[in-house]
Amino acid sequence: MNLADLHLPYALPTVLLLAGLAAKFPTFLRSWRDPDARGTWVVLLWALCVFVSVTPATIHRINTVTGVPNIAAPWSYSLLTGFSGACLAMIITWREEPSPRRRRRVRAVWLIHAGTITALWVTFLLADVPEERIYDLDTYYATTPWMREHILLYLLEFLISTLVAASMIRSWIPQVSARWLKTGLRFLQTGYAFGVLYALAKLTAMGARWAGTDWDGLSTHAAPPCAILGATLMAIGFLLPVIGPFLQKWPREQLAHWRLRPLARVIDDVVPATARARVSRFAPLDLRLLQRRQHIHDGLLRLAPHFDHDLHRRAYRAASATHDDASARGLAGAVAIQAALDSYSSGTRRETSGQPAHIGSGVTDHLEAISRSLTRPRVLADIRVRALTPEPSAPEPSAPESSVTGPLGTGPSAPESSVTGPLGPGPSGGRPLGTAGRRAPGPHSCHHPPAGGRTESMNTDD
Repeated sequence: MNLADLHLPYALPTVLLLAGLAAKFPTFLRSWRDPDARGTWVVLLWALCVFVSVTPATIHRINTVTGVPNIAAPWSYSLLTGFSGACLAMIITWREEPSPRRRRRVRAVWLIHAGTITALWVTFLLADVPEERIYDLDTYYATTPWMREHILLYLLEFLISTLVAASMIRSWIPQVSARWLKTGLRFLQTGYAFGVLYALAKLTAMGARWAGTDWDGLSTHAAPPCAILGATLMAIGFLLPVIGPFLQKWPREQLAHWRLRPLARVIDDVVPATARARVSRFAPLDLRLLQRRQHIHDGLLRLAPHFDHDLHRRAYRAASATHDDASARGLAGAVAIQAALDSYSSGTRRETSGQPAHIGSGVTDHLEAISRSLTRPRVLADIRVRALTPEPSAPEPSAPESSVTGPLGTGPSAPESSVTGPLGPGPSGGRPLGTAGRRAPGPHSCHHPPAGGRTESMNTDD
């Protein structure tokens, strides 16, 4: 059988552990003195060493490089024993509050497992195992003096640690309310269940050898998948409480940090980047996002004397006609901030009468939408033009033109001094003068007698 055939099943847990270690490495470095962070780091690192060491190819390589047949057995069993102790200590650390009692229990766990590891190496050195066995070491040497004790020691220690840890988790889960921790504990509990199956399969195969029966398939075919699946679930269980909250908020914070970049760049004209506190590009994302938001708010404080709230309202009305509310608020804020930046650059201030002294929540609550809008210069230009265009006022009704309507139609309007009387318009209340100082006869003088029914003769003398 090719040794590489059984190498791939170990790849998934190894990749998961590497991803978890890489994601939390900066956090581990900053919080190394925190027992929880330190314990998690030890567990994940130890699990990674186990998965790398127990692959058939690695076992053969260790035996070949050292020149000692089967020396990979105590090496792998020691790592597995140490991993069991680290998991148990991690569960105690998570479950109990910091106290002298907790420190004593964790110390006792490490001492017991350290003693077991020492005993593993002693029994291996006393055993005679000249033939290399990679897949069936447990059953092949099940009756060999000292190697029998060596195998039993690691299996019993692993089984007892697994049962104790599973029992602690079972009684702890009902008390946990944190979602990520509770989910991680359920993965751990399932992983420990597969660990119990692994140990029982190995012990059953060895018992069959002692009874003269060949049940080696339990050790060589049934137990390894249980070990791989159980260790994978355990690794996920320890990763989730640590990585889960990080993975939950990281995409949201990364997106917000990226979206605020255009606005932060234009604010640099008001608050130069050199005025900001120096934060490393490798600093935590939440710290870099907090600094970017603070930088923008500092810039808005400086722009407040130049911010035109009336323009902001008009731009919002103009944008609302063609965009949804969120986009309209972003576009209106971007238009007003651009105008404030222009005012700031030219050194002019807006008219403050009747306007707020500070930039309100209508802008500060929509910074991401404003920042996205700054990447749409054509749309902003259109909104700004529409906002600055005066709104048409309703036309006022005009007075009818004063005109003279004669038998031939409408004539030119009379002069301002004309007075309209019962006999028609004329200068100073009379009709136009004819030749020789006589009044010209009006169009109605001979056809409309005055009230009373009789016709009066008109004096033609002035």
